[in-house]
Amino acid sequence: MNVSKNGPYRITGGADLKDDTWGEGASREHYALCRCGHSKNKPFCDGSHWYVKFTDDDN
Repeated sequence: MNVSKNGPYRITGGADLKDDTWGEGASREHYALCRCGHSKNKPFCDGSHWYVKFTDDDN
């Protein structure tokens, strides 16, 4: 997992996403998870961080 500066978490290596709320999600080789809170496809990133000018001062 990599944290993109002012962007999503980037997951690589075929890690499965499982959650009590969403059930089984991504099982692809790579995907991105939203950090800005504005994605219309949560928990996945849809690029909304660009439009809301999301910044992460801690990263």
